[in-house]
Amino acid sequence: MWHKSLKTKSNNTRETLNKDPELDSHPPIAMCRFLVYKGSDEILLSKLILDPSHSILKQSFDSRLRLDTRRGQNNADGFGIGFYTDPKLGAAPCLFTSTIPAWNCTNLHRIASKTASRLIFAHVRATTEGTLSEDNCHPFYHASLMWMHNGGLGGWKHIKRRLGQRLADKWYLGVVGGTDSEWAFALFLDTLERMGHDPSSKSEHGFGPTVLRKAMLKTIEIINELTDSIPRDVIDSENVDTRSLLNFAVTDGHSVICTRYISSSTDEAASLYYSSGTQWEEKPSVVPASGQNFYMERRDKGADIVLVASEPLTFERENWVNVPTNSILTIHKQTVMVHPIIDNYYSRSPNHFRSSAFVQTKGLIANEKASTRGPICPIPDLQNGHAKKPMGITLPLRDGANGSPPERLLSPLSPGRGFRVNGRLASMEHS
Repeated sequence: MWHKSLKTKSNNTRETLNKDPELDSHPPIAMCRFLVYKGSDEILLSKLILDPSHSILKQSFDSRLRLDTRRGQNNADGFGIGFYTDPKLGAAPCLFTSTIPAWNCTNLHRIASKTASRLIFAHVRATTEGTLSEDNCHPFYHASLMWMHNGGLGGWKHIKRRLGQRLADKWYLGVVGGTDSEWAFALFLDTLERMGHDPSSKSEHGFGPTVLRKAMLKTIEIINELTDSIPRDVIDSENVDTRSLLNFAVTDGHSVICTRYISSSTDEAASLYYSSGTQWEEKPSVVPASGQNFYMERRDKGADIVLVASEPLTFERENWVNVPTNSILTIHKQTVMVHPIIDNYYSRSPNHFRSSAFVQTKGLIANEKASTRGPICPIPDLQNGHAKKPMGITLPLRDGANGSPPERLLSPLSPGRGFRVNGRLASMEHS
């Protein structure tokens, strides 16, 4: 139902089996990485996926920021790219997936050097369990919707059956792989439909950012309800880790919703960054063999390009902004909105501190943070040993036609306000 449209064949059908008892007692956290590009102009995939000095392809075998102390630093369990083409060809994205390691796939280089798009998803995968299969490679799609995930659902083997029971038959039967990420996408589709929207719709303008955002927040809420319902005696006897790492990305070809989230009030989530500007520029490299140097140029206050990535694609620190833990990021017409997700794991205290130890051992957070010196800085970074309170922020569009004022997606929220997972959205209905 949301199967891949382009595939390469591989003779490798091994299963990635891990006998480490410590890993077996925890959820299948995949040390994946993803990348989102949304721009007013098309860009060659190679300028994002292959060429930058710290491109997602290079991260898959030589990450300089996220280091997994348990499995090494290779993302060799498959990759995928998804992009939107001419609307005349249909609303669905084009996908290319493979179980060949991304750095060793000739077809990826051929396609990326000749393909351009205004909206691109890319994902490299490393997992602790499951079959090495193209069915398990992100992104996943259904009709115009595309989805990818970095992280894992807490207590997965204890909630999988109940999650499936919540789904309508068509979404349940549409799952073809074995990842918790694809089941989460099925839950998102089911949630979207229960909200009164047809996931199979191919509207010219998509679903709109508000609808996608509500469906995403409800999906997270349901996942938390499922993990919260695992009996305490089971958690204790089987050493079940109920913390979910939910860095999701979804798009309808027009708007993009990303989350950086963990179902914990004391831990950091897997890293996520964004960069915005007017042009993704290439500059000469002093070490040609290390890849090309790119940087995000900003000629005015607006943005023609937005990048979201698990790790920065370059070492230009001033180009990248750290998305706060337990936040939702919305991109609509190159307007960027970041707001905190208010639920049981949110703290209004400006002194609240989160530990990065959990995600550091899994290679899901960078060893150093990106620069806080950006056009907008929503980072809940440490100040005098205490965390600053997260704020809602807006990055406006460039000026409209004939010098008209730029549109706004949403008005900024005051500090401490944000989207509610359990309850009504806070003044967010006018996008």
